[in-house]
Amino acid sequence: MIQRLIPLLLALALATSAAVAMAAPARAADGLVEGRDYVAIPDGRPLDAKPGKVEVVEVFAYWCHVCNDFQPLIAAWQRALPGDVAFRYLPAAFTRDDAYARAYFAAESLGALARTHEATFRAIHAEYALPQRGASVDEVATFLAGFGLGRTAVADAMRSAETDARMDAARAFVVAAHVQGTPTIIVNGRYRVLGRSFGDMLRITDLLVARERTAAGSASTSSASHESKP
Repeated sequence: MIQRLIPLLLALALATSAAVAMAAPARAADGLVEGRDYVAIPDGRPLDAKPGKVEVVEVFAYWCHVCNDFQPLIAAWQRALPGDVAFRYLPAAFTRDDAYARAYFAAESLGALARTHEATFRAIHAEYALPQRGASVDEVATFLAGFGLGRTAVADAMRSAETDARMDAARAFVVAAHVQGTPTIIVNGRYRVLGRSFGDMLRITDLLVARERTAAGSASTSSASHESKP
């Protein structure tokens, strides 16, 4: 009886091991695990593709206190990026009437973003010069006027058709990427970064950038090889 049970127990153990192995998340060569470190975005595309560049987008919101905490870290990380990485901020624009998202696009169109971006975070979260939620276009325009901008010019830019279009495009991007909160990092439109801390998010982003760089290099080599054939 015992001799007949041994093969059955062995077969059961092997089947259990195989099931566990199949259920375990796959670890890529770079050590990243889908579902733990990142989410692959089906049919994902970059926000603004540039030839030879890997795009990294931080979806943020000025009213988000976690984004405020993350800002010094991602700003320092951004300054050290190699030339083949195109980084950009993108206000989440979950709602079309988000005055802070409109302020970002207005400041960018007026060439003032370098002066206003971090200052807007400070005004909301440190100086309390602006409300965290529910700010009006006029309130934000008055604040931005303190950076050498005309208040009317800022308000007009915030309400412009161009800003309407950019708000719609931003919302479409975050919906397509299944962004559920801020801050969220998207790499090349293809990966939504997860991570357990700010540092972990940036580590994962670096590895995904390297993955995309390698993939682009492989594609270029393959294309050149096909073109060289008679």
